[in-house]
Amino acid sequence: MLSSNESFFTPIYMVNIMNPQSPVCQLSGTQLVHGDHGPGDEVAPSISVTSTFRAEPNGQPEWLGARNPDKHVYSRYSQSVTSRVEQILSKVNQGHAITYASGLAAAFSALVYFKPKRIAISGGYMGCHGTISIYIKGRFADTPMISLDDEFQEGDLCWLETPLNPIGESRNIKYYADKIHAVGGKLLIDSTFGPPPLQYPFKWGADCIFHSGTKYFGGHSDLLCGIIIVKTEAEREQLWHDRAYMGNMMGSLESWLLLRSLRTMHLRIPRQSASGTEIAQWLSRAVVPEGQEYDGIPGGVITKVWHSSLQETDANGFHPSVQMEGGFNACFSILLSKKDYAEKLPHSLEYFVPATSLGGVESLVEQRFRADPKENPLLVRLSIGVEEVADLKDDLRKALVEISKGN
Repeated sequence: MLSSNESFFTPIYMVNIMNPQSPVCQLSGTQLVHGDHGPGDEVAPSISVTSTFRAEPNGQPEWLGARNPDKHVYSRYSQSVTSRVEQILSKVNQGHAITYASGLAAAFSALVYFKPKRIAISGGYMGCHGTISIYIKGRFADTPMISLDDEFQEGDLCWLETPLNPIGESRNIKYYADKIHAVGGKLLIDSTFGPPPLQYPFKWGADCIFHSGTKYFGGHSDLLCGIIIVKTEAEREQLWHDRAYMGNMMGSLESWLLLRSLRTMHLRIPRQSASGTEIAQWLSRAVVPEGQEYDGIPGGVITKVWHSSLQETDANGFHPSVQMEGGFNACFSILLSKKDYAEKLPHSLEYFVPATSLGGVESLVEQRFRADPKENPLLVRLSIGVEEVADLKDDLRKALVEISKGN
């Protein structure tokens, strides 16, 4: 039997999260709290419920689509809290951010913006595949979907999700950036599993970054949001123009909830990252034969654990620790030996809530097959929250023992 206190817990790949973050991978709490330059004397801004604004006698203000316009005209264009949110998102993502009513609304808007001739995508979130299918259905021109391993052509959009939903393994952004840029295509990174400060895709060659802001940016399981970040203000203005006429902006309440959530992002994400990495590595050592055990977890129950920190360096010399400079992902998956185990585990836990989604302060667990029938029914996805690691480990240990007994 192995003990959880044995010294091999911290591998070399964990140095970047077990030690204080370097300045380039650190979210600024000052920026998150004060980076929106809100007008007036309110400490916490009010929720804006107006749909329209009193007009000025001299007509429309200039820079109607600006990230922080001097005057608002109509809430489909902009409103004060959304503008404040987008100021902060632009700073912490090191680009020019725009928000949407949901992650999939943002995904669809990115497709409208890029107008790809073909879309290269492999695996990942089922919702984005569904959105791509809807986009293709509405086009007269044929828009084939190809694999990331296929040869790219001019006009292609490479849609790369990393870390990958649901397993939580990383893909090499620079490799795909070089591959798609060599033919004049564009690279979109779905970085939902890797929010700031974990990774910054522009550094590795991304043309556009996409987030389901519902997850880590929202962080409290109480809002829907999508985020697109581009490199220039001109690109953002075009996205704003598209959004104004597709009508898929965030609502006032959701914008207010997101602004509230951003204030604590520098506290939540590093903790979730460190906790998720510790738990993933702990569970990986419980992949032992039946009849043995590790730290009270019976062998033969867990057969595989996926997580960026557990990946080996690949043939191209890539290891996720280089790309994920601010820490590894807090959401990952385990493979159980029996379907019965995978069905029972989410409902045998006390602190993990059996629910879909991820990124919230509460830990979540689901047999992913129930949300996405294409997934292996033995796979269970874990989203680690901000609870005490010792409590989450104890919860998992007890539940794994219970299901192994057939209870």
